[in-house]
Amino acid sequence: MAEDRAQRILVVDDDASLREMVCGYLAGNGYVAEGAGDGAQMRAAMACQQPDLVVLDLMLPGEDGLTLLRELRAHGGPPVIIVSARGDEVDRIVGLEVGADDYLPKPFGPRELLARVRAVLRRQHPPSVPAEGASFGPYRLDRLAHVLTRDGVEIPLTTGEYHLLRIFLEHPNQVLSRDHLVSLLRGYERTPFDRSVDVRVTRLRRKIEPVPEQPVYVRTVWGEGYLFSPRGDGRSS
Repeated sequence: MAEDRAQRILVVDDDASLREMVCGYLAGNGYVAEGAGDGAQMRAAMACQQPDLVVLDLMLPGEDGLTLLRELRAHGGPPVIIVSARGDEVDRIVGLEVGADDYLPKPFGPRELLARVRAVLRRQHPPSVPAEGASFGPYRLDRLAHVLTRDGVEIPLTTGEYHLLRIFLEHPNQVLSRDHLVSLLRGYERTPFDRSVDVRVTRLRRKIEPVPEQPVYVRTVWGEGYLFSPRGDGRSS
């Protein structure tokens, strides 16, 4: 993605008025937005220029949204946010399993869609942890090997704990809400997220905090979320 151009959003929905409203709102917030009413129009738009993200309705004339999503994923297409009036949990789970990056039930507010768009695009280009890894306190996280060590001794991490720690390292000294953490984790794990972020934080603390009940690395900011302090000089608040 070039940094000197506006990001392009393709909105695929057969509701012309909704499509126009969404495109207008996204354009008013700095994006280049284009609409398509079905699969054929989507392919034509993408043949002209690849979008940075697709907002895709499930209920379309002809080929439905899941069929188009499978096609996009088979060809390594851009990230996709599914929208659907059905609001069925099965649709949501199937969409995520097929490869959607997010799911938004209709009706939705344009501000909520904008927030989802920004979150998905951020995940495509997150702040990077150096290839050789990152350090905090006496710990070192090897990004390539997915290994955490303390003074050269490996500390076993589950896949979920590794991804959570990496996200914290990518967002040092920032308060991350639980919803934001779930959104960031979706970039690594395409699941319905029935596990609590709080449980994962508790397990990670047991492995990196000198006293888990008095954390200095992963602080709780009551009413807001969590804050990662790489220097280990924070206090649980």
